[in-house]
Amino acid sequence: MTTPQISTRFTELVGVQYPIVQTGMGWVSGPGLTAATSNAGGLGIIASATMTFGELEAAVKKTKSLTDKPFGVNIRADATDAGERIDLLIREKVKVASFALAPKKDLIAKLKDNGVVVVPSIGAAKHAVKVASWGADAVIVQGGEGGGHTGGVATTLLLPSVIDALGDGGIPVVAAGGFFDGRGLAAALSYGAEGIAMGTRFLLTSDSAVPDSVKQEYLKRGLQDTTVSRKVDGMPHRVLNTELVDALEKSSYAKGLAAAARNATEFKAMTGMKWSTLMRDGLAMKKASDRTWQQIIMAGNTPMLLKAGLVDGNTHAGVLASGQVVGMIDDLPSCAELIERTMTQAAERIDAMAKLRR
Repeated sequence: MTTPQISTRFTELVGVQYPIVQTGMGWVSGPGLTAATSNAGGLGIIASATMTFGELEAAVKKTKSLTDKPFGVNIRADATDAGERIDLLIREKVKVASFALAPKKDLIAKLKDNGVVVVPSIGAAKHAVKVASWGADAVIVQGGEGGGHTGGVATTLLLPSVIDALGDGGIPVVAAGGFFDGRGLAAALSYGAEGIAMGTRFLLTSDSAVPDSVKQEYLKRGLQDTTVSRKVDGMPHRVLNTELVDALEKSSYAKGLAAAARNATEFKAMTGMKWSTLMRDGLAMKKASDRTWQQIIMAGNTPMLLKAGLVDGNTHAGVLASGQVVGMIDDLPSCAELIERTMTQAAERIDAMAKLRR
């Protein structure tokens, strides 16, 4: 069976077959998952925030050895070595640079001048307008249903508000938060988006390196089994309900800060980072966002708590980032199988809607 083709401005912009993006998930989106997504016709994205520069360089080279298709790298725009990482992307001819925090105009210009497509993730219409004015090529819009760091506005409201704000002929918009199948893709296209991005759905594939025991923990969950917690790192963070998350929610602020400090120390030891580098990263993070110093300290929790759950498979000592779609997922297809059935179902829904017109 031939997989239906749906071309949009986004697929043409990044050079992929299908308007489907695998988001950059820390500790999850490595070379294997990224290449599997790209080989299947979507856009795979390496998550680099939890990688040292050397690890990112190795991951890019490994991904290039596994696929000759376009892929992307997600970069922290406020990282002290963001400039070096951007130079790496340019040198290795990576197709897409994605950002959780918007990069400054000069970084966008440098990437674009060297043929790299710039796709920031945003959570408000005003932010989409700003990055578009700075030269971003497209945006990913994540609604509150999404996993990890998320906002409070549902995709069904956030998405049209962004599309309206950008206006006719605005840069392409990719919808994220609450997508897991072809019905969602068809719905996003009907809103005016030009693709969808999925995280939890790609985490729960056979190509994902997350331990099978952890995947089974996800598959057991329902629609009410996630929590948006501020106790993980001081920012709204959607995760699976676990005993650890419940304990964090009930813990005192002082205990949370103490745990964050311990985790930051462990992350420093694991990555070989110097305290001066961690401090510079903290200063950069504070300058680029509205976080308090307490939130900056708590951010030390995130890498180690996610690693414990998603890499080490210790669901008692770690947290498991998850979108609400976890309650709609009950299998572990390959990336190729997932993309094929998503495109087939989307085409069926689009054809069915066309028949509604008289």
